Amino acid sequence: MELQYDGTGLHGWAKQSGLPTVEGLLEEAFLTVLGSAPPLRVAGRTDAGVHARKQVVSLKLPKSVDLHRLRASLNALTPPNIAVLSLTRAPRGFDARKDAVSRTYRYFLSTQEVVSPFWSRYCWRVAPGLDLERMQTAASLVIGRHELTAFTPPDTEHVFFERSIYRCRWRRLGKDLFFLEIEADAFLRHMVRILVGTMVEVGRRVRDIRDFQELLEGRPREEAGATAPARGLFLWDVKYRRPSGSSET
Repeated sequence: MELQYDGTGLHGWAKQSGLPTVEGLLEEAFLTVLGSAPPLRVAGRTDAGVHARKQVVSLKLPKSVDLHRLRASLNALTPPNIAVLSLTRAPRGFDARKDAVSRTYRYFLSTQEVVSPFWSRYCWRVAPGLDLERMQTAASLVIGRHELTAFTPPDTEHVFFERSIYRCRWRRLGKDLFFLEIEADAFLRHMVRILVGTMVEVGRRVRDIRDFQELLEGRPREEAGATAPARGLFLWDVKYRRPSGSSET
């Protein structure tokens, strides 16, 4: 199952009692349509307020289910900020989380004096004057394999903090609107948001490049910058290796 969702007003992916979440709302829809809700394995467990341009879920359904009709029913029973784009048959044993070879996130940032209402819920507005060249230098240092303890909260379920970053760079969408694009094998909780918050400090010249580089060597969380707001973050893409193993999709 491929999904898109606007995370505004949602408390993330994972089901929580009494709170609207993507998993919880989908389970309610499945219960209504099928009488039971299959376990859902998700490619990326997004946090409260985070959006998804491409989210992938693996699940087991009875062979008799009409996938086209089920998709229509799920979209009718879930809020308009959740869209089931497709339901397709996967190879036997496919796991949306374990079989992903990489995930890509984008974080949107604006330095406009007044942000358009079409963008304000999807980006973080910061004061003008950021040095994007310095931020680009910091982003280039993230590429590679690093101990990223500084970029996740200390109260975490993670026990292994090394991650491989394949791409990390800032891109412009206009004079005052740009985004960080980062691709990795996997992500720690709040990792992208803390990286962005710390890079903004580099761009404001309140943190130097050498200090940022040292954070990538396993420094404690309190030495990194603030956590950027969730509203600017999108799970942008998930890649899987084709069954032949010859390429990714």
